[in-house]
Amino acid sequence: MAIRIRMTNPTDSIEFASLLCSRLCHDLLSPVGALNNGLELMADETDPAMRERCLDLLGDSARTSANKLKFFRLAFGSAGGFGEAVPPHEAKVAIEGMFAGAGRVKVGWMVDEQMLGKLAAKILLNLALIAGDALVRGGQLDIGAETRPGVTEIVVRAEGPKLVLDPDLRAALAGTLPIEGLASRTAAAWMVRQLVMEAGGQIVLSPAGEPTLLFGAVIPG
Repeated sequence: MAIRIRMTNPTDSIEFASLLCSRLCHDLLSPVGALNNGLELMADETDPAMRERCLDLLGDSARTSANKLKFFRLAFGSAGGFGEAVPPHEAKVAIEGMFAGAGRVKVGWMVDEQMLGKLAAKILLNLALIAGDALVRGGQLDIGAETRPGVTEIVVRAEGPKLVLDPDLRAALAGTLPIEGLASRTAAAWMVRQLVMEAGGQIVLSPAGEPTLLFGAVIPG
């Protein structure tokens, strides 16, 4: 269930931070809960084959948890340890860890090898997360970025047998979501919009109902 908080100035508020935290906790609940369940099963299981199966499940849950934390660190945190820019390879590994590992989503990567500014990396990762989540039955997730003097351009494309983008997420990216409608599930999209606008850039979205979902962002600097 999405948590809603009434805010007057969400840009730098504790309330907005709590929405993001709620989103992250929601996404981590499943793999961490699976770890706990696996440990409980191991405590009572004596059959060697079943114990080995439990270990496999624990390993899968641990990898999923680690992949999500790596992604969230770059997408929502300060990306400490990378200075003012992030190696594109780190962003690629984080996205593949979120989607490609499950086998449902194939990731296409068309990003310049030069370093991504932290702002550009954060926007790229969040747009990829929103587009990847829209591939409810799997599909192709293509991510491109190019940095030229004075500007970085980002394109994220999703195509699959069933695309579902929550209308509130679309509204948050487009800047038409009212503040009172902001919730934990829309906080990341709202944040992306604010970051791009504050940088003097722009976001473009493909029209609703199209067979392909397309996001674009232009970031000056």
